Amino acid sequence: MTEKLSEETRHTVLQPLFATGWQMVEGRDAIEKEFVFDNFVDAFGWMTRAAIYAEKWNHHPEWFNVYKTVKVRLTTHDAGGLSALDAKLARKMDGLVGANAN
Repeated sequence: MTEKLSEETRHTVLQPLFATGWQMVEGRDAIEKEFVFDNFVDAFGWMTRAAIYAEKWNHHPEWFNVYKTVKVRLTTHDAGGLSALDAKLARKMDGLVGANAN
């Protein structure tokens, strides 16, 4: 089972993500970000690339796609909040964004 981030590590792990546009979700121990791409194909392609890592790491996002916008929410359900897996997947998602996102 994955462990929830401790109070001691939260700032260190989450602060770099906040600098790239991730935000805490009000009322939940979760982070979220909205990605906007040039078009639907770019958005869907990014989701497909992200899904490969999510499956590999057995850590799946809550996400919602409309046309060129993808809203992502990350939390570790079995840990009851944010874990190192959420930060790892958020960093990977940021890294997978190419020139086709705003």
